[in-house]
Amino acid sequence: MTNLRNTMLIAVSGAALLAVAACGNQNSTPADTAAPAPVETTAMTPETPMPMVGGAAMDPAQTIVANASKASNLSTLVAAVQAAGLVDTLNGAGPFTVFAPDNAAFDKIPEATRTALMQPAKKADLTKILTYHVVPGRLTAADIAAQAQADGGTAKLKTVQGEELKVSAGPNNTWVITDAKGGKSTITQADVGQSNGVVHVVDTVLMP
Repeated sequence: MTNLRNTMLIAVSGAALLAVAACGNQNSTPADTAAPAPVETTAMTPETPMPMVGGAAMDPAQTIVANASKASNLSTLVAAVQAAGLVDTLNGAGPFTVFAPDNAAFDKIPEATRTALMQPAKKADLTKILTYHVVPGRLTAADIAAQAQADGGTAKLKTVQGEELKVSAGPNNTWVITDAKGGKSTITQADVGQSNGVVHVVDTVLMP
């Protein structure tokens, strides 16, 4: 910002000097003399590195599904989103806040239950679970913390599924989400920006 302000001041000062010179030499300047072309300058700022999830860079210009599809630790979530037919929704404009269970979170669910949820007959149940992880709007960790502070220490977030998630401070500067059944999930990676929202990776699947 300082470099840009200095560049603008130099440019303005240069223009003023040229104007004064022109006024003092109105009769001596040849009519066919062209003014020198201004030199273009660009203020250089260091690029913010993209956050890494599952060994892959998360591009803030891409959608939630596009980025999740690159993360090796979110492959089960992506498969579930595909099975529930929610790809187009989570590729939409949003914005959405997604609490994204990683593969280890899904591994806590018995294998038979996981397998059953991926079947077409259980699509409604799977959709209910996945949309329970989605909150309308773009809520960063700072936004959630502010809501919690304003509401007695617990932020109450209305999900797309319709029920609430409760988020409160946990041990070691973590944030813990409590679901409708009393289960708890910890945010392990917060504020992964997307073109259509923000993702917070969590370590346990939330149950409505």
